[in-house]
Amino acid sequence: MSDTKEALLPAEFADLERFSDWILATEPERYAKRLTSSMEEMQDLYDAGTARLEEVMVYLDARFPLHDMPDDAKRLMHLMQSVVMVSFPVEVWKQPRVLDSGAAWVNITKEPVV
Repeated sequence: MSDTKEALLPAEFADLERFSDWILATEPERYAKRLTSSMEEMQDLYDAGTARLEEVMVYLDARFPLHDMPDDAKRLMHLMQSVVMVSFPVEVWKQPRVLDSGAAWVNITKEPVV
């Protein structure tokens, strides 16, 4: 039996594999994950992700059309979408929920790429 795990992300971004639970294909999944995560968890993702965000954008834009990405690249894109999802809670609100939003909820009806 092998201890080798299949890589989820491109080799260049293997350091981000520790955030694999944030690789979520849809906005509702990312939002739900945000609401159940601690600020410390979101801060960790935010710090690691924003440090690599520009590099990820260059990597994805230079190599793949949006609707024809290999699975590892698509997972990398979804991970960066999670970084964006936690940016306001980390930078502005200092909490997972939108301030003063009560029970308000927005449903996205179509994902750009799943």
